[in-house]
Amino acid sequence: MSERPESAAADREGWETGRRPMRPGPVWWVGAGLLVAAAAWVAFWRRHELAQAFDLISRVRVPELAVAVGCEALSIVCFAAVPHRLLLSGGVRWSLRRMTVIAVAANAVAGALPGGAAFATAWVYRQLTRRGVEPVLAAAVLVIAGALSALALGILIVVGMFTVGAAGAATVVRPIAGLLALAMVTGLVVFSLSRFAGFRAAVRRAWTGAGLRSGPVARAQLALERVVEQARSLQPGFRPWLRPAALALMNWVLDAACLAACLWALGVPVPWHGLLLAYTLTQIPGSLRLTPGSLGVIEASLSALLVLYGLPPGPAIAATLLYRAISYWALQPVGWAGWIGVTFHTDRSSARPADQASDPRQPPRTPPHEPGT
Repeated sequence: MSERPESAAADREGWETGRRPMRPGPVWWVGAGLLVAAAAWVAFWRRHELAQAFDLISRVRVPELAVAVGCEALSIVCFAAVPHRLLLSGGVRWSLRRMTVIAVAANAVAGALPGGAAFATAWVYRQLTRRGVEPVLAAAVLVIAGALSALALGILIVVGMFTVGAAGAATVVRPIAGLLALAMVTGLVVFSLSRFAGFRAAVRRAWTGAGLRSGPVARAQLALERVVEQARSLQPGFRPWLRPAALALMNWVLDAACLAACLWALGVPVPWHGLLLAYTLTQIPGSLRLTPGSLGVIEASLSALLVLYGLPPGPAIAATLLYRAISYWALQPVGWAGWIGVTFHTDRSSARPADQASDPRQPPRTPPHEPGT
């Protein structure tokens, strides 16, 4: 979907203003400090299990460790392939290698800074637009990629509930019931919008009135409408969405396989019945970014869930620490190196329509260089 030429600059300014990340406030810092203090207290209280965990890690088996690293690398490629495929569906051809570098760099930003997820999203949006992707298409790709990732994680949670058995499922009945209730309410709203004209008219009046009363709400409505329009125009039908959805699912599956390979590398029996549910439930508090990189949050929750599903505390902590070393700490220097390279590299090549890129007779189009990039 293209911008209207007569208002391109104003629309881009309004969108970028609406997308400006919010800095964390004092409540965030207090909460993060309390979580870090709690993690330190737990580490002292469980110092014997930590000693056992470090002993296990010191005797890790290298071939199995290489399998874990390979699973994580493939997970990252699948993660980057989702927006890459969506750009291709929108008529833009990009290099998967470039998208992977940007994805790893954004992951490093999201994992190191307070409120890093918002900064990372704004940074990716900036890198897409400065390299020739239309602003609304870039925004739509980010929104749709996030939605597909959340949908894939939800599917794995349901699958994990079936594999864990009745005893383990009882521990997650309440949160899953809450999610199902939310899904039912959402479905009821969608059904009412599709079947009842009076309900649609009331929602439309409320929606229009909110935009008339507030300028920021009106800008958000305009941005949302354009994102929805762009999502509809990417490609119609059901089949074109299967590949990005499958890639989003494989991203989570391969990351979970990295955790299983870490257990294998440590010589610890893998609790297959509860591994998937423990992994997926850990991603929910981890996605809240209560601390930079969710430090302490993921370690505590994943270790506790692995213990709940049958592992002794020492091996559970060892597997968690090894998994985090591969999936988080090892990616930080790589990601920040990519961030420096992408941010300060002037890329004169532009995103090209897919049909033009496949035709060697058509010359590439280079976007105008923006000051400050």
